Amino acid sequence: MATFLGDDDTVACAVVVNDAGQYSIWPAGQEPPPGWHGTGFAGSRAECLAHIDETWTDPVALHT
Repeated sequence: MATFLGDDDTVACAVVVNDAGQYSIWPAGQEPPPGWHGTGFAGSRAECLAHIDETWTDPVALHT
């Protein structure tokens, strides 16, 4: 049985974002934790992480 955490790319994921603009992945079809909401993007773990890489502008990286 696949688990969500780890490198298993067969687990369906959704991209979530919090009020601070931080992005993460969450199991698709499950309600995000309090303070987080879906972005409308879902796919494989790898697809979601690639989407975050393209979308999230890390404020720390802008100042280094």
